[in-house]
Amino acid sequence: MRRFLTVDATPKPDFLIKSLAEQGYSLKAAIADLIDNSIAAKSSAIEVLVDTESEPFCLFIADNGSGMSRGQLEANMQFPSSNPEISRYESDLGRFGLGLKTASFSQTRKFTVMSRTDTDDEFYGLTWDVEYLKKTGKWEIIVNSKEDVESLKSKYDELSKAFNKRMKDFIPRTIVIWSGLYKFEDYLSTSNRKSALQREIVEQASEHLSIIFHRFLERDNDPLMIRINNMLIEPFNPFPEDNKSLRKLEFKKKSFGGDSIKMEGFILPASSIKEARTTRTKWTTENKSLSDMEGIYIYRSDRLITYGGWNGLIRKAPRLQLARLRVDIGNQADHLLHLNVAKSKVIIPHELSQAFKKYISELTEEAEKEFFNRGISRFVTSDSNKEETILRKVASNKGPLLEINRKFPILSSLLSSLDVNQQSQMSLIIRMVNTQINKIRATHQDVDFFELKEVDGKGLLEIFESLRKQGFTNDFIRRNLIQELGINSESIPPEIANELEINNG
Repeated sequence: MRRFLTVDATPKPDFLIKSLAEQGYSLKAAIADLIDNSIAAKSSAIEVLVDTESEPFCLFIADNGSGMSRGQLEANMQFPSSNPEISRYESDLGRFGLGLKTASFSQTRKFTVMSRTDTDDEFYGLTWDVEYLKKTGKWEIIVNSKEDVESLKSKYDELSKAFNKRMKDFIPRTIVIWSGLYKFEDYLSTSNRKSALQREIVEQASEHLSIIFHRFLERDNDPLMIRINNMLIEPFNPFPEDNKSLRKLEFKKKSFGGDSIKMEGFILPASSIKEARTTRTKWTTENKSLSDMEGIYIYRSDRLITYGGWNGLIRKAPRLQLARLRVDIGNQADHLLHLNVAKSKVIIPHELSQAFKKYISELTEEAEKEFFNRGISRFVTSDSNKEETILRKVASNKGPLLEINRKFPILSSLLSSLDVNQQSQMSLIIRMVNTQINKIRATHQDVDFFELKEVDGKGLLEIFESLRKQGFTNDFIRRNLIQELGINSESIPPEIANELEINNG
C-alpha cells in the first residue's frame, strides 16, 4: 500500500461542537427533538421544567420511558450515535443520531444526561461541556460523580414539586439537564432575560408542542402527557375532522423510496375567517392566524415535521388561507425527502414536485371558491324563495357574482311568451346586463373584476350565426356586442374573428 504524507486534521472539539450546533434550532424545536427521543423510548409522560429564578438558567427534560444502561447512554452520547442510512422501526423518530447533542448544544454549552433502566437503583450520568473541551483540547465526555448525580436529581425533584400539575405516579428514567441557556443569558439585557425565556416557554414552546405532537397527545389508548412547568399540554389538531364544516378532498397516495406518501387536502369553512378575528376557534392556536397555518403539513410516523407555507411550491396568499394539505410519509423515505437534522424542514424532490403541484392546484382552486364566495348564504332555500328577487348571487371560482334571475316570475313569463329569435335576443341582453352589473360592482368595491365564464367556441359560433340571421351587421356585432357580452377577443374562433375583422393576437 502506498504511503502518503499527511497533515493532522483533528478538529478542535469546541469549534466543531459549536459548528454542529448551528443547525437552525429554535428553543421550541430543540425541546421537540429531545421529546422525540422520549417517545422513541416508549414514554407515556414527559416533564419540561425551567428554573428562571437564578442564573445560569437551568432546563430539565425528564421522561418515564425505558431508560438507558451505562453502555447505551455512552453510545447515545457519541457523535453520531446511529447510521442515517440503515432501516429503522416504523415508530423511530430519529435519523442522524445527532438530535440529542445538536439540539442541546444549540441552546447550552453544557448538558448532562442521567438515565437508569427499571432494574437500576441509581442514575448514571454523562456530561458534555464546551469549556472543558476548550481547556483540554480533548474529545472527551465527563463521567459525573455520584455526588454530582445526586445534586442534579435533588434540584430536579425540588423544581418538579414547586410547580402545579404534577403527574401522578411519574417516575423519571431519563433526565436531560441544560446548565445555562446562552442565547438568553448572553444576548439579552438582564431585565429582559427572565420574561423572554418565560414567554418562549409558556407561549411559543407549549403551543408548538401541542401542534407537532397532537397525534400522540390525543391517542385513544395511553395518550402521551407533556407537562411544561405549570401547564399540561392540550393537543391542537389542525384537521378537526369531527367538525362537519371541514371539507375533505379525495386523497392521493404514491409509493416512493420503499415507503408511501399520502396527500389529503382540506378546506376550512369561510366562516372560520370571521371566527378567527373575534374569538379563539378550533381552526387556529391562540398566537397564530389562519394565514400562519395555511399550507402543507408533513407528518412522519405521526410526528408533524413542518407546517404552514407551501414549501416553495407556490406562494402564500390571503385567498388561500382556508387551504391545508396533510401529507403522511414513512420514515424510510427520509433520505429522499432531504429531512434536516433539526427535523424542521423537508425539501420535496423533483420526482414528487409535479404530483404535489397538481394536487395543490386542485386544493387551492377549491379554497379560492370558499374564500371569494364567503358572502353567499349556505343555507338551503326553496325554489319559491329563489324566485323572489330579480337579482341573485351565484358562486364562481373568483367570488360571488350578481346575475339576473331568469326564474323571477315576470321575467320567466316574458321569456316563455317569446319566439326562438326573440328568446335569443333576450338572452344576449341578459348576458350584457350581467357583465355590466359586475363591472360596476368591481369598480365600487375596488377589487379585480372577473368576467362571467366564457362560452366555448361552439357557443360563440351559434351566437354569431343567430345574430346574422336576425339581420345584425358584422360592424354592429363588433362595435356593440363583443365588449358588452364580456367576451375576451382571444377566445373568439379564428373564422369568426376574421369575418368580424377582430385582431385576436
